[in-house]
Amino acid sequence: MEAKAHLKYARISPRKVKIVCDLIRGKDAGAAAAILGATPKAASPIVLKLLKSAVANAENNHSMDPEKLYVSATYANPGPILKRAMPRARGSRARIFKRTSHITVAVAEKE
Repeated sequence: MEAKAHLKYARISPRKVKIVCDLIRGKDAGAAAAILGATPKAASPIVLKLLKSAVANAENNHSMDPEKLYVSATYANPGPILKRAMPRARGSRARIFKRTSHITVAVAEKE
């Protein structure tokens, strides 16, 4: 059984989050938290908070042992894109895309 935690509409590009997700996929929950705590990426605190939430969901909702948990799946999908404009030369404009992410972290118990 898996316990999941979702974060929707995070104001960070999914491309940046996927790098951090790849670091922790398949690792023990404690090791994954240590890796995220030492990783100097903008997505690290976001994914760490989500990992802690998934572990708490596993412990409280599914009665799993937090010592046996590992990160079974983690992924970031693109959310809606906020489109903005930046003024440019001669009255024109440039498009600015402010990307959002839907991030999911799932933990499962080792057998």
